[in-house]
Amino acid sequence: MADLLLFLTALVAIYLTPGPDMILVLGTSVSSGPRKAMAVAVGLAIARGCHVLLAAVGLAALFAAHPWTYHTVRLLGAAYLLYLGWQFFRTDHSLHNQSRSAAGTLPSAGYLAGFRKGLATNLLNPKSLIFCSVLLPQFIHPELSGIAGQFAILALILVLTGLVFDFAYAVLGRALWAVTGANARYRRMQNNIFGCLLAGIGLKVALG
Repeated sequence: MADLLLFLTALVAIYLTPGPDMILVLGTSVSSGPRKAMAVAVGLAIARGCHVLLAAVGLAALFAAHPWTYHTVRLLGAAYLLYLGWQFFRTDHSLHNQSRSAAGTLPSAGYLAGFRKGLATNLLNPKSLIFCSVLLPQFIHPELSGIAGQFAILALILVLTGLVFDFAYAVLGRALWAVTGANARYRRMQNNIFGCLLAGIGLKVALG
């Protein structure tokens, strides 16, 4: 039980740290409404589950043995973050469209696009895979039976905790929209800020 609490504490610290996932959810909620942000959150959750599975099969070891594979994924991820930043800059700021988003009347394709953004953003972040590969084994007890079961429990906690935080960020973004939704200039400024943050993280990843 103490190990699980420590693991959960580590996850909370990670999910409270600003990063591309948090910024994408917040920005999507502000620009397109909380429901589309929650679709992004579901995509992020699926991607985290994939990273846990990849960590289990040892893909992180491949990155360590062949650094070019790591850097290839890293650069692809950086390029995608820059693309997402640009998307925020060119978002349509008309109040009519903003109101439709807030009311949750986006077409289903909008939700699918949000899901794909979340999925791609996290899958193209090799640090997420490294994080899972480093963190999870610290809480596995080989002397106990059912190692696969231990891994599965930790993976489930990791994914569900991230989903809870992302849903909370989606609601927080909706609160920001409620405060500034009637002012197109503030909305434009918010989208530009989110665009700059994502682009900045993308540049940092590319240069790192």
